[in-house]
Amino acid sequence: MLEGFKNFILRGNVIDLAVGVVIGAAFTAVVTAFSDNIINPLIASVGGADYSGLGFHIISGNDATFLDFGALITAAINFLLIAAVVYFVIVAPMNKLDEMQKHKRGIQPDAPAPTETELLTEIRDLLSEKPAQQ
Repeated sequence: MLEGFKNFILRGNVIDLAVGVVIGAAFTAVVTAFSDNIINPLIASVGGADYSGLGFHIISGNDATFLDFGALITAAINFLLIAAVVYFVIVAPMNKLDEMQKHKRGIQPDAPAPTETELLTEIRDLLSEKPAQQ
């Protein structure tokens, strides 16, 4: 049972996912500081002197009815910044490393993957070569 858990944890995709989550969570603080201190003031300056930014009240004087488009724009910018950093810092280097490892092993990176039919045919041929067990 522990051997199966060990195999699961040591799979590359689980480790990659864990690294991505940790790096993404750590980078969120940087992006939030950037947004709060640079993006939000810029968006608020477009909306006027009021820091509430781009938005309007559906019912005048009722703060619960304020539609804040500035917050939506800031969230979209945060998402794009985090996605770009995760791609360029984690995904692109991992793809390059994977490509280099395949080249080192002699696997053509442009070679098409075998089809399901080809794999099943190969399995059938291997099974037919194996003597029948009784």
